[in-house]
Order: sequence, then structure tokens, then C-alpha cells
Amino acid sequence: MVISQSFISNWLKNLQQTICSELEKADGVALFKTDDWIREEGGGGISRVIENGNVIEKGGVMFSAVHGKVPDFLKNNQSHSIQNSEIKSDETFFATGVSIVIHPQSPMVPIIHMNIRYFEMSNGTKWLGGGIDLTPHYINDDDAKYFHTKLRTVCDKHHKTLYPKFKTWADDYFFITHRKETRGIGGIFFDRLNTNEDLNFDQHFEFWQDVGEAFAPIYTELIKRNKDKAHTPENKQWQLLRRGRYVEFNLVYDKGTRFGLETNGRIESILMSLPTNASWLYDFKTNPNSEEAATLSKLKKGINWA
Repeated sequence: MVISQSFISNWLKNLQQTICSELEKADGVALFKTDDWIREEGGGGISRVIENGNVIEKGGVMFSAVHGKVPDFLKNNQSHSIQNSEIKSDETFFATGVSIVIHPQSPMVPIIHMNIRYFEMSNGTKWLGGGIDLTPHYINDDDAKYFHTKLRTVCDKHHKTLYPKFKTWADDYFFITHRKETRGIGGIFFDRLNTNEDLNFDQHFEFWQDVGEAFAPIYTELIKRNKDKAHTPENKQWQLLRRGRYVEFNLVYDKGTRFGLETNGRIESILMSLPTNASWLYDFKTNPNSEEAATLSKLKKGINWA
């Protein structure tokens, strides 16, 4: 199998379609709207958004495949993945991926995010990146163990070192430094996968595909478990506060958001990850021994869920 740009982008478009179909079934009411777009500098994408559903308040499953001259910020910024490459002034890049964020109606159903991406330059540099993480408004230990066990299974299929390494990476990446708390219960996160001592590029690519295909069955199961649970106005208020934390992370720390903004990506697609409504209350404190306090106590790195 030749892993070409066209093969990867076509596989991602098929994954986008499959995931949208499964989410529509899980919601039971709302359907995705499709918005094709073109990037002036090269490439484009397909934005698919679902809103005001029975289960999903707002969600997006976004595909993009863009190309052009390597932006200056990618050449110089130490937080990105190509700064050590020998980059000529006329170097070009190709980047494609699928990015997903789902904000549910119920505070009992968790927020989920997944991204899988491929990056390539004309000098031969190429790598795979991605991850999947869960942000419950209320942390349910059984759901957390289920989520992480499924991710461990995907990782262990390819190499036993992947889950502990990528779980730690997720704990570190999805950390809101100014709040001193994790965004949720983490998951897995990886970047710059090519050939290393564990796997070659083709083997990493198969792992990358399996991560993408794991999304729909994992999240639809979590929807099924939690969508009909009763909740109160106080639970809804807590949901809005936790969404506020989600917004803070995405606008302050998220590399994908910055990449999109600094490569003149489509702003509606980039900011799709933000919820319709969120809240910030001044100096909010949880009640001791409450469900909210219990959740806050578990927003930390290093919890062994699987």
C-alpha cells in the first residue's frame, strides 16, 4: 500500500462520513450540515456541524487538506514540530486531518475531542499526530475506566509502550496551567510520529487509523450510558462553568487552534470547538463533599484509569 497524500485525505474524508452517520444515529434528531470551503493559499476542507439535537447541543466533525508555502511562524516557533528541519525559503507543506469536538446537551454526558492529522513538507519531512480526550462535567469512575481501557486496547495492539507514553503526553498537554487542573480525564496524545525504535512509519500509520476508527464506538457507548440521567439546574450551571474552562484551554494553549489561525485557516471551522454557551462566575467555590468537588479532585495528572 502506497501511503500518498491523496490516499490519506480520501481515507480521512471517509472517516468523517462514518463518524457523522454514527453520531446522527446516537442523537436521533439532528442532522449534520455540510459546508465545503476553499483556502486561497491552497487546499480547503469540509466542515460538518450538528446543532440543537436531542443529545448534542453543538458539535463538529471537520476535515481539511491544505497546502502552500511553509509559514514563517512554523519555521521559527519552538512549540511546533518542524523547527529542527532544514527549511528553505521556498519550502512547501501539505497538512490534512479530521478534528472533532462534541458538546452535549446534558451535563451528565461528557465533552469529547479527537484529532488525527498528517503533515508533510517538500524536503521529505513527514509525521503523524493526533489524540483523543474526554472532558466529563462530572467524572464517573466507571466511564473513565471504560474510556481509558478502550484506548489502551487500541495502543497495545500495536506496541505495549504506546499507551503509557501517550497517556502521560495527554496529561501534560491537556493541562490548564493557570487553573492548575487538567481539562478533563485526558486520554492519549501523540505528535511527530514517523519511524522510531518502536514502530516504522507504516506501522504508526496503522495505529493512527485505529485511533480514528475507535472514536465512534467509544463515544456512542458513553452517550448511551448517560443521556437519560436526570439532572438539575445546578448541574446545568456547573456544565457552563466547565465549558468555560474548555474555552480557556482552546484559546490559550491549543496548538491546533493557533496553527489554523496563523495559516489563514477558515475561522468558522477553527472556532467550531467552542460551545454555544459557557459561563464564568467570579471566585466560584464548590461545596465540600459535593459531586462538583469530587470532580475537581480528579482533575489532575497521573491517575491510573486503565
